[in-house]
Amino acid sequence: MSSGKKKIQILAALATLLLFAVIVGCNGFFVDPVLTSVTVGPTATINQGGTVQESAVGTYNDGSTNTLKDVNWSSDTQSVATISASGLVTGVSPGSATITGASGTVSGTATITVALQNVTGITVSPTTANIKANGGTGTFTAKATVSGGAPVDVTATATWSASDTENTTLTQGVSPETVTVLNATIGEKITLTASYLSGSGVTYTANATITVTQ
Repeated sequence: MSSGKKKIQILAALATLLLFAVIVGCNGFFVDPVLTSVTVGPTATINQGGTVQESAVGTYNDGSTNTLKDVNWSSDTQSVATISASGLVTGVSPGSATITGASGTVSGTATITVALQNVTGITVSPTTANIKANGGTGTFTAKATVSGGAPVDVTATATWSASDTENTTLTQGVSPETVTVLNATIGEKITLTASYLSGSGVTYTANATITVTQ
């Protein structure tokens, strides 16, 4: 084979390799970013029969974000809140529901709390309790009084607080509410408060008194 033909073959091979490198480089440059997480919101409290529109924002491996349109929506407690294919949540009954928005295998969640209507007040039971220091526990419930209906347990959707924040821990979000007394002074009186936001927008509170014992 002549040296001229060899040069042509070599040049052709180099051109092919160069073209291949350009194609690979271009394809690599235009690879779509990969979805890594989904943020769902808002987390909200709504009335029975009320609605709230959820949205999902995707975060990608290149750091970019985008509001997702093709989202699969679901509610883990449809007896409390339902959600439409477009992400509209409707409150069905008092309680909390976890709303999930998924795009492929990536998903995010938000919590929706449905509040009662026609609430006239709440009560905490028991109103007094003795709890031992250094790890003693006690359980409490909160019930909403409803005009024209029976009391409704709102323990899990009430917000609980204690006057001695340093020496008590509270479970929150479960029924019954469990209070643990830590290194409190023997004989100390701790005020436990339950607060409940009703469907009318009014927050009702009720108290119990905890006596720290040995």
